[in-house]
Amino acid sequence: MNLLQRYLPILDWGKRYDKETATNDLVAAVIVTIMLIPQSLAYALLAGLPPEVGLYASILPLVAYALFGTSRALAVGPVAVVSLMTASAVGELVQQGTPEYLGAAIVLAFLSGLMLVVMGLFRLGFLANLLSHPVISGFITASGLLIASSQLKHILGVPANGHTLYDILLSILDHLNEINWITFAIGAAATAFLFWVRKGLKKMLLGFGFKPFLADILTKAGPVAAVAVTTLASATFHLGERGVRIVGDIPSGLPVPQLPAFDSELWMALAGPALLISVIGFVESVSVAQTLAAKKRQRIDPDQELIGLGASNIASAVSGGYPVTGGFARSVVNFDAGAATPAAGAFTAVGIALATLFLTPLLTHLPQATLAATIIVAVLSLVDFGAIKRTFAYSKSDFSAMAATIAVTLVFGVEPGVVTGVLLSIALYLYRNSRPHMAIVGIVPGTEHFRNVDRHKVVTGESVLTLRVDESLFFANSRYLEDRVYELVAERPEIDHVVLMCPAVNEIDASALESLEEINHRLSDSGVCFHLSEVKGPVMDRLKRTDFLDHLTGRVFLSQYEALCALDPLTAHLAEARTPKKTARPVVWAGPEI
Repeated sequence: MNLLQRYLPILDWGKRYDKETATNDLVAAVIVTIMLIPQSLAYALLAGLPPEVGLYASILPLVAYALFGTSRALAVGPVAVVSLMTASAVGELVQQGTPEYLGAAIVLAFLSGLMLVVMGLFRLGFLANLLSHPVISGFITASGLLIASSQLKHILGVPANGHTLYDILLSILDHLNEINWITFAIGAAATAFLFWVRKGLKKMLLGFGFKPFLADILTKAGPVAAVAVTTLASATFHLGERGVRIVGDIPSGLPVPQLPAFDSELWMALAGPALLISVIGFVESVSVAQTLAAKKRQRIDPDQELIGLGASNIASAVSGGYPVTGGFARSVVNFDAGAATPAAGAFTAVGIALATLFLTPLLTHLPQATLAATIIVAVLSLVDFGAIKRTFAYSKSDFSAMAATIAVTLVFGVEPGVVTGVLLSIALYLYRNSRPHMAIVGIVPGTEHFRNVDRHKVVTGESVLTLRVDESLFFANSRYLEDRVYELVAERPEIDHVVLMCPAVNEIDASALESLEEINHRLSDSGVCFHLSEVKGPVMDRLKRTDFLDHLTGRVFLSQYEALCALDPLTAHLAEARTPKKTARPVVWAGPEI
């Protein structure tokens, strides 16, 4: 039963499901359904697919996540970034608008789902940590700009294409003389209206005396109002006959579940993009889920989230959809609306299914400019220029990675941007860990504490050098440790003892062990004893399984103070004698690194 509950979280929260919880989930589902219908249509068009495919991708995936997901508020479905990545990946292989294009998108969802499930079964959720937040933020910002620019052609009513910012803008400029002014009026008005709805409608409704809950629902229904009004205007004035591009006939009914056709050449070509979509979708989804779970003191299981998202993508492929993941804005709405369990997603799926069965004929005259406006307003909220400024002020290396990811995504496209972000995240991690912070430390007078000699007034002796390393020791930084020790010893010919202080060393791998053995050997040849202090228990247990301690020229001390008393009692006594008076200014932490 425990194993079943791990892979089917519904067995855990389902047994506590009651009427009150069901009411909360139903209310949340109604609000999210209202929001999701126009978004599903719009994101499908962004992915280069027929609009009904967005609806298909919003039904079974939500049910699958309700069964396998661990987040109580995550709303799964089509999202802007994954839609853009789908268009980029499939568009390079198949002509848009053909049945083969839809088939390739379905295969992409199926491959992504399989990869996510396999990663979850092997408990590889930690891989998301390899993507730094600045890189992800940069990629999402650049993708938001790309998506918004790609929708300008629908706002202006001109033909345009391209997968990079330069190509898109150049294509639009080449066709500026073909602007359909009726389309532009609809697109500009819808965009302005949706921005006003997002920024000012709720405040105005509250001013008129509406209750907060009702005001929130009406605000979330803004895109539905835009769809209804522009569709009615288009049908009344026959705008489709005047050059305004409309959605056209949307098939009613639900898709017949079926597995995608197997084509080894196509599957191999889409394997790389599927992996990138899986990683980006998982990182975006799990970050949203963790943020919302923390607000209610809940927790999610990243490994099970992989399985939940994988099952959602497989369900999307089986039902004729394309890759899906957890959406930020939609999940926040779901959370704020009171969703208590993943069942809210299943109820939302029922709402989308009913819309697919009965409402699609009403959308025949919907202008594509309205859907483009919906996308633009949604994705521009993802663009965070403030994060660029904050990252630049805090860390120049993180800013460099962030700026490079943005530049590559805008100039070369989505997939190169993702690859660049992943490689830069790993490169930054290895670089930082290959050069760990190390400090020569001395004893703070009147205490048993040791601090950096460059930051504090401390007492040190001439015969003992204490070097504190603030990182685990492994293959990437072991040589740096060797070079640092040899450099310090060469500068101080009077040294008789070197103590490596290890309070922050959580692991010593085989490469680092060889480096410690080499340090011990070379210091011995120089007449210097090598000691360790404050070694953690698990690290000590591993050292005891080797012969390193048998060859160690010095000792392993429980504390650095014990090491100083044993190796340089005069300095220890001097530090004790220099105890600050009670009226003296206390010794305090003097910087961000201790």
